[in-house]
Formats: sequence, structure tokens, C-alpha cells
Amino acid sequence: MRLKRSIALPIFLVGAALASVTTAQQLDVPFTTYCPPDSEAACFGYADVMGLDPNGDGFLAVRSGPGSEYRKIGELHNGDRVGTYERRGKWYAISFGPNDMLGWAHGNWLGNFVP
Repeated sequence: MRLKRSIALPIFLVGAALASVTTAQQLDVPFTTYCPPDSEAACFGYADVMGLDPNGDGFLAVRSGPGSEYRKIGELHNGDRVGTYERRGKWYAISFGPNDMLGWAHGNWLGNFVP
């Protein structure tokens, strides 16, 4: 019995680690949020979600890449604040939500940018 328990715990930990890696790999077009400690320029900024039509969908889709052809992985609403990291065309690499999930949002509905 002791041998089975001692083997089960490491297998459980490996399984849990693999599950978190799979969850973290949700972006089809990944981007970095790394900011070197000696960086003299801002590595990221903030923006607010604004201008969404309350009579329309009522949300801004967060995508797994910079385009509407990528999977929808989240939703934002007017007044939500996001972290901004990178821009590709009109799309911004963002962090959002209480767990700082990563994704891409169209810039037409982001404003009040702080570098």
C-alpha cells in the first residue's frame, strides 16, 4: 500500500502540471508579457473598453489571435480595464479579468490608453 501511495502522488502532480500547461497554451498567436527589470521604457499599458452598443451584442470578443477568424476565448464589457502589450494592425494583445488571462481585442473599442 505505501508503494502505491508514494507513486500516486508524483503521478498526480505531473498530471496537474500538464493540465496547467495546456490551459496556458490557449492562444493561437502568443505574445510576451515579459518586461526586463532594467527597462527604461514602458513595457505595457492599460486601456478601457468603451463604445460598445448596449443594444448590440453588448460585449467585445477576446480572441486567440489578432483577427475575427480566431477562436473567441472571452468577453469584455464597457468599462472593463485591460492591460495592453503589443499591437498588430487594429488588434491589441491584452491581459484581462481577475486572473489576467491573455488574448487579443480589436482596438475600435479600446480607449483612454495609458502607455
